[in-house]
Amino acid sequence: MKVALRAATALGLLSGFYLLVGIIVVAAIVIDIGSISRGGQGLQAALVLTMVAIALIRALIVVSRRRSGGENGVPVGTGDEPELWRNVTELAERVQTRPPDEIRIIADVNAAVAEDTRYLGLKATKRRMYIGMPLLMTMTVSEMRSVLAHELGHYSGSHTRLGAPVYRGRISLIATVQGLEKHPLVQKIFVGYAKFYLRVSQAVSRRQELEADEHSVAVAGRAAAAGALRKVHGIAPAWGHFLESYLGLIGPAQSRPDDLFGGFHAMVTDPVRQREMAAVVAEEGERSPYDSHPALPERLAAIERAPEPDARPDDRPATTLLADPAAMARQVEESLLAPPALALPTASWEDLVARGMYVAANREAARDLATAGQRLVGSPQPRLDDAFEALARGHAPQLRAELVNAGWNDGERLLDHVIARAVEAALIDHGSARWTLSWSSAPRLLDLAGQEIKLDEFIAAVVADPANQVPILRDWLARSGVHADYGPQLEMDPA
Repeated sequence: MKVALRAATALGLLSGFYLLVGIIVVAAIVIDIGSISRGGQGLQAALVLTMVAIALIRALIVVSRRRSGGENGVPVGTGDEPELWRNVTELAERVQTRPPDEIRIIADVNAAVAEDTRYLGLKATKRRMYIGMPLLMTMTVSEMRSVLAHELGHYSGSHTRLGAPVYRGRISLIATVQGLEKHPLVQKIFVGYAKFYLRVSQAVSRRQELEADEHSVAVAGRAAAAGALRKVHGIAPAWGHFLESYLGLIGPAQSRPDDLFGGFHAMVTDPVRQREMAAVVAEEGERSPYDSHPALPERLAAIERAPEPDARPDDRPATTLLADPAAMARQVEESLLAPPALALPTASWEDLVARGMYVAANREAARDLATAGQRLVGSPQPRLDDAFEALARGHAPQLRAELVNAGWNDGERLLDHVIARAVEAALIDHGSARWTLSWSSAPRLLDLAGQEIKLDEFIAAVVADPANQVPILRDWLARSGVHADYGPQLEMDPA
């Protein structure tokens, strides 16, 4: 009965949307016919409504032609991961549902289920479960079982039956609103309907999440269910930071890490990062009525009100559910990286960071600054000292102009920034400094004694008073092993 009722609700909402589109299209046809029969009277109104109808039809055609991409992640069968499948099958029986037909391990801080359906969710066909490798690496067995029970609870409550039609309706509405940009009056009508549709569908989604949380508690207990929720909310932004700040160095370094997920585990177990993640969880507050999940405090409060089952805690790492965690991590890594990245040689995280930061932060600055100095001073070869000489001669405006022509964004601190990064490049090229990996903060530039090198204030003083400070800079570089004839690498290898 619940399935039929939810199907009827979704059908009603989607039918209302398509009915609105149909009314506008029919009105355009009627007005067009009337305009022709009256010899062109009302032609302007007919033209406007016809353009609206064409925009609506085009948007729906685009949506209908969209195809979902290939399935991501690594599919694992019962022979590949017998313990994981045993747990999923056991939990499916406990929440009174059929287990998935396929399990995939994915490179995301997420777990999810999907279900292929027909007849607007009334008939289910194939079921899939997705389990994030980062979750397996950071949770206990009890916490992982609570997550799996939550997802299987979506099957048990038939929540996945309407996933496809609800998603299709959402995509259709968004495409329609975007397609009506040149027709603001009609667009407002569909924006209003889209807000109504999202409010209703997302409110249902939030209720479903709370229902699924009840299964988490019933299987693993309140502590495991709450702990898993907190970990997901803390680890998700950490994963995004890891991809951007650490994995993003693959291109500049022209190498990939020899242990991608090992690096992520090292980052999230760092004490500083753990405090940051705890702060993120503590700051979780109210959410929008358009959110698909309730706010974390609401979910945790509901978990605390749930009956405590007789569940024995299992604090072993969730990776014990995998036959070979290291091998699985490598396979998931291969599913995450694009083919060009997979073709690169591997390197330790330390070497990848050192090379990647040099290329991303220093090499271009040194090249462009030396070239700009050469043009202003007229030396035969570009040298970093040429830029210092241009500064000493009072040519700071010309030097800035040369950098802007080279593609740098102009700004008050442009010279400070580029010169500081170029000097860092000189120190690195002479073995006096090296970018150093840190899992608790951004990479740091250290000297041979392990002291952090911070040049911004020093270089700002040089730019502000070049007549007096350039000689001091030259002397400091000479004592650091950087001679006046230093010329940076000019050729840029592909990154």
